[in-house]
Amino acid sequence: MSALSRLTATETTLFFREPMSVFFALAFPPILLVILGAIPAFREPDETLGGLRVIDLYAPIIVAMAIAMFAMNGLPQQFATYREKGILRRLRTTPVKPPVMLGAQLLMSTIMSVVTMLVVLAIGRLAFDVSLPSQVPAYLVAYLLSALAMFAIGLLVASLAPSGKSAGAIGSVLFFPVLFFAGLWAPRETMNDVLRTISDFTPLGAGVQALQDAATGHWPDLLHVAVMLGWTIVAGGLAARYFRWE
Repeated sequence: MSALSRLTATETTLFFREPMSVFFALAFPPILLVILGAIPAFREPDETLGGLRVIDLYAPIIVAMAIAMFAMNGLPQQFATYREKGILRRLRTTPVKPPVMLGAQLLMSTIMSVVTMLVVLAIGRLAFDVSLPSQVPAYLVAYLLSALAMFAIGLLVASLAPSGKSAGAIGSVLFFPVLFFAGLWAPRETMNDVLRTISDFTPLGAGVQALQDAATGHWPDLLHVAVMLGWTIVAGGLAARYFRWE
């Protein structure tokens, strides 16, 4: 077993030792979908939404929220804590270098968020007759780009935060506006033109629309692809520039 595999398994074990983290990252998104789907009006087609139901719109929003849970709350706090406690510094003296730890964290977060996505899609389909993505390759591309953009932002938070607590606080502050423009409080289709335009240029706003497009059988709009790539490049570049291992 490679060092990356061993560290990924270790990080996964540590993740499951934190019940609150497990609940909010893995259980809360499916539970939220069930709560929203239990509202009768959300299961009725709406002409103002092009014949879609509100629950159809919320499926990709909740998938995106699961990504944000790991990217904004788990990843930055964990890495800032490791740096604060000197774990990353000590790793530099071993054959397992700090970048391997970074890869393990990213791999674990990606796997867990994919599991949540599959559960959300399964519940949506079985419980509320939400259609599965019509364009699966496009959906996977949209999901990957959304994850890359959000994890890049999470790493930027980790690179700038002086401690684990401050990383958690910064991540929490960013978490809510990111989800607002992703449509959690009001789906993008119900936003006015100004809010929707702002949403188009946010990482999860672009991500949700790309997922929605793929779910209905279309490839993501080039604007939304460019926005997600732009966030990945800028935030990832700044994270690489300012990230400190000790």
